[in-house]
Amino acid sequence: MSMLYRVEVFFLTFIALADMGAPGVCADTVGNPKPAPVAAQKSTVEVVMVTARRLKLIGTASTASEGIVEDRELQLTPAYRPGQLLETVPGLVVTSHSGEGKANQYLMRGYNLDHGTDLATFVDGMPINQPTHAHGQGYTDLSFMIPELADGISYTKGPYYADVGDFGAVGSVRVRYRDTIADQAIASVGTYGFERLFAAGSEALGGGQLLEAAEIQHYDGPFTNPDNARKVNAILRYSDGDTNNGFSLTGMIYHQLWTNTTDIPLRAIAEGFVSDRFGTLDPSDGGNALRASLSAEYHASLGEGEFSASAFTILNQLHLFNDFTHYLIDPVHGDQEDQFENRQVVGGAASYIFPVSFGSMDNEISTGVQIRYDTLRVGRLPSERGQPLAPPETIADPAAFSDDDRVDLFAGAAWLQATTHWTSTFRSTLGVRDDYQTGSDVDLLAKLHEADGYTNGGTKSQSLVQPKGSLIFAPVDDLELYLSAGEGFHSADLRGVNQATSVSLGIPNTPLLAKQYGEEAGARAAVGQNLTFTLAFYNLWQQSETIINPDIGQDVAGPPSQRYGFELNTTWQIREWLELYGSFSGDHTRFTRPFDDGTGHLGTFITDAPAATGSLALYLQNLGPWSGGLEYRYLGNYPLSSGPCVNSSAVRDFPGAATSCANAPTAAGQVNGKGFGQLNLDAHYAMPTGWTASFGLYNVLDTHAAAAEFWYVDRLKSEISAYPDGRADTHEHPLEPLMFRVSIAKQFE
Repeated sequence: MSMLYRVEVFFLTFIALADMGAPGVCADTVGNPKPAPVAAQKSTVEVVMVTARRLKLIGTASTASEGIVEDRELQLTPAYRPGQLLETVPGLVVTSHSGEGKANQYLMRGYNLDHGTDLATFVDGMPINQPTHAHGQGYTDLSFMIPELADGISYTKGPYYADVGDFGAVGSVRVRYRDTIADQAIASVGTYGFERLFAAGSEALGGGQLLEAAEIQHYDGPFTNPDNARKVNAILRYSDGDTNNGFSLTGMIYHQLWTNTTDIPLRAIAEGFVSDRFGTLDPSDGGNALRASLSAEYHASLGEGEFSASAFTILNQLHLFNDFTHYLIDPVHGDQEDQFENRQVVGGAASYIFPVSFGSMDNEISTGVQIRYDTLRVGRLPSERGQPLAPPETIADPAAFSDDDRVDLFAGAAWLQATTHWTSTFRSTLGVRDDYQTGSDVDLLAKLHEADGYTNGGTKSQSLVQPKGSLIFAPVDDLELYLSAGEGFHSADLRGVNQATSVSLGIPNTPLLAKQYGEEAGARAAVGQNLTFTLAFYNLWQQSETIINPDIGQDVAGPPSQRYGFELNTTWQIREWLELYGSFSGDHTRFTRPFDDGTGHLGTFITDAPAATGSLALYLQNLGPWSGGLEYRYLGNYPLSSGPCVNSSAVRDFPGAATSCANAPTAAGQVNGKGFGQLNLDAHYAMPTGWTASFGLYNVLDTHAAAAEFWYVDRLKSEISAYPDGRADTHEHPLEPLMFRVSIAKQFE
């Protein structure tokens, strides 16, 4: 029986069960997924549309690639980790290559965004991406996000929006938190040691609303060495008014400890060093994270316009113990490293939107400023079994295996955008943005690094003006055509910018602000009141592709790249209580010049860049006591090597063993990875007494696949003498097998 046939059977069964006994009108249920919170209970009977705002963007959107995800769709999405809520953004896949605790891996529009590079992410107005990070540039850890508090998502794609800056040229995501929530308590248990308690409530206080929420969670995962992830999370929020006239003040704190099973070489399984794909070569890998924040938002009508302002301060602390290459660097103690950072961030933003008329033409002018200042201690140092190593144990390690830096980063931006309605069927959105960033690095290991001919230390500054624009034509009421172009950027890790030549890749250093250019043509159409389509064709060029370097366990700046592709999305409100949503993105990705990936392979393929992503989902809301979501998420295949083995690259990458590809410890041809398809289900039954029972079934088809795959050089302990330069191999982290979770929730009057 084919997978496609099984998927069809599941969808048809879901619809058939939903039709049985459907009432004529649907009362607003007290139960939602996970089970979901309800901001305010209603006593009247009403018909509820699941995600109406996805259907109502004609006349307001400036491209086919922006959109809104409603609260109910977020709460109905069958997600088994918080970051997967972002998969409601079309074409975005959120996966993992190291278990819980560590930031997720994001893939969209032919980009392996790793842990968040080129995906600007905001939660409750706060930027989550972390520049010059210990593990990955733009690191985006959403483990602190509480799904029940998410009130909606807005997203953009491409460098066409003046209010979107660093890390946002491929896409941006903004998660809103709710101001009120029904008093409730939830207890959840599941396979692989999953346990969770959640409690929340809100009350009137001093003319506003005080919201309180907390969760504790434990999860082992399916691994031979359990993740033993222990998380505590709490939020306190005071708000008054609404998004037009009001304010909010929010405090959050999050802490998690874990061990993790990272990706392992396939030969370790084949040769019996680990029992199966859920095993590990270093059970002491793991980490701990702490995040605390205080943020404020303010909205007010000012003259004929709307004024908004926000401010935030964030503390992030992190230790990651990773062993990617095993005994490649240090044949005695192994290659585990402690990636660490202690970061403090302050910043804010302000914007003003107001109407202006020039003759008979209506205009909307938007202007704003954004600032951010990061101060951090960041680095990576050798460790063994989670304990630090120091000379003489590290005397033979290369200088680049150790970093310890004190970094200060400032980012400021101003932007202006004008939307002009030239006629009743034609409007334009034209904008300009100016970003300025400066950073200084004190290399605390300068003596070690200078002896090897480089340093991380120094100061760099750069400004970048970025024009952006869209033309929108509406030949009929239910159809809009878009043509967009613009320039954006992502910032680079300051430590690499200060190096004259990349220590990791041996190529010239990247600028602090690496440019990105994009063009897009698209359409948005509505068929009646309940069906919409969007179609976009895009092209993106990038001055420096951020790539993963497993030798140091970090992202590094790579050569230029180019992508083109298409994205198709549809939303169909089948009935008041049932919605079908689907998205598919097909992508072509290449470096603009040949790249040696360090395994003897040379070519223009961008490693781990998927050829396609997509999803297909059914959302059921308030069918009597029933609600639920059924989703099939899809990640297409991707190249693992940049090309086939080339003799000159083999000699360069394996100088102690190879004279050509024939005797190099690597594959001869192009190496590719295989994507996956996964079916997930959430079902919820609300009882009239305020109790709700929920059941989640994830990886329903028990798909055996890799959640993430990589191709790089490492060395096992048994290979130390035979392979002086290591061996290239495919490394996999498995997709979780079939698992279930059950929840019992009580909402209080």
